[in-house]
Amino acid sequence: MHSPSPHPADAPAISSQEHGIDLPQGRLYARSWQPEAVPGQTSPQPRAAILLFHDSLGSVDLWRDFPAQLAATTGRRVVAYDRLGFGRSAARTGSLGVDFIAEEARSIFPALRQALGLEHCIPYGYSVGGGMAAACAALHPQGCTALITQSAQAFVDEGVRQGIRAAETAFAQPGQRERLSKYHGDKTEWVLRAWIDTWLSSDFAPWRIDTTATAIPCPLLVIHGEQDEYGSLAHPQTIASLGRETTELLLLPDCYHVPHREHPQRVLAAVQRFLAPLA
Repeated sequence: MHSPSPHPADAPAISSQEHGIDLPQGRLYARSWQPEAVPGQTSPQPRAAILLFHDSLGSVDLWRDFPAQLAATTGRRVVAYDRLGFGRSAARTGSLGVDFIAEEARSIFPALRQALGLEHCIPYGYSVGGGMAAACAALHPQGCTALITQSAQAFVDEGVRQGIRAAETAFAQPGQRERLSKYHGDKTEWVLRAWIDTWLSSDFAPWRIDTTATAIPCPLLVIHGEQDEYGSLAHPQTIASLGRETTELLLLPDCYHVPHREHPQRVLAAVQRFLAPLA
């Protein structure tokens, strides 16, 4: 059973804004959530924003109300974007390259920072987005105040493959693709094949998160469900071992692959506590 969503009585009001970011490859859709200043109070010094990286089937809209809750709990700006080929961003064709995780950090992350004014930010990556967020922290240490990964994979093993094969079978059932098409429209089939075919391919099998993120030079929080169907506890333990500063490993009992929906209060409390001392 999912925990109720937290609504702190003293949480600030949250405003949101949509963004369009033009890249040579196409237009990115992004949205940001900003805590509003309380009338009569001096605005605090701006702190590093949290930048959300979605999972293999995700989008801005599939984060649902989590970004607004995160902004209210931490008092920070939160930004989420649809990767190219997903959600409301431009479509793409062809298969993903085997280096697509590192490439997101190399080419897309700098463009996002410039377009959205993110001089310093906190990459927060969910599932495959965790690998992208880790690559951002490793390749752009001057721009990353901290790193948070959630349900992230650190390598490709049989457990990951089994979870993907089971999901492929589930998506063959009536109505399942239609549910996903609410978020990806006519890009839905590409989104599915990009996930399944890439992760099950022999070319991608050697991938490891520490190929690009050899070390994480900033504070690191690793969140993982103990029953995650897409990655054993070896995955968060591997990611935590990359930390070179303060490193926290949060393993959630009775939790599968979506901690921010299964246990939102615990996730939000952990993130707030972790980020509280940071600028």
